[in-house]
This record gives sequence, structure tokens and C-alpha cells, in this order.
Amino acid sequence: QVQLEESGGGLVQPGGSLTLSCVGDGRLFSSNLMGWYRQAPGNEREWVARIFPSGSTLYPDSVEGRFTISRDNAKGAIYLQMKSLKPEDTAAYYCNRMVAPWDWGQGTQVTVSS
Repeated sequence: QVQLEESGGGLVQPGGSLTLSCVGDGRLFSSNLMGWYRQAPGNEREWVARIFPSGSTLYPDSVEGRFTISRDNAKGAIYLQMKSLKPEDTAAYYCNRMVAPWDWGQGTQVTVSS
């Protein structure tokens, strides 16, 4: 198992930006399809970004052009840069392997509100 620790969330106004971090095992991050997910109260967890071992990335339409996932293998970290945030982006954000997920971390809360 890998311990995942997300951080960087907070309260931000609509249109603002945040960068989330997820730290764990860089060797495992780089060799697996990794993703960022979010879960709002009453909703199912949904993926918002994925990064392949090759470095290619993919996003759902809801965040395309606003979110950017990246990886730093040396630091054992995965990042999610978020811009032009909307109230509907409010959720707890998590990172994990997308196939056979490891134990989920605590997540980091992002609240977009004026």
C-alpha cells in the first residue's frame, strides 16, 4: 500500500486559482495511471484529471482548459493546478491510482465561494 497525502485546498473566490499537491511514492506514481478525483457532499466521487506513465494527460469536459495535472517523480508528488474556479468545483479532492486504487487519503477541501 501507498500512503497518499493531499494538501493545498482552501477557500477561494469564483475565478480564483489553487494548486493541490499529493505526495506518496514517486516510483509508483510514475509507473501507474494516476488521477485526481473529487467528491462533493451527496455526490459520487468523480475523476477530474489523469496522468499516464508516459506523461500524457486527460480531463473531463467539466474541467478541460481549467485544470492541469502534473507529476514530479523526484519529489514523489502529483499536482493539480486549478484556475477559473467555479462554485461547482467545491468538493474534497483526492489523488489515487486509477486502476486498483490504493487506500484513499484524507483529501483536501476546496471551497469556491464569494
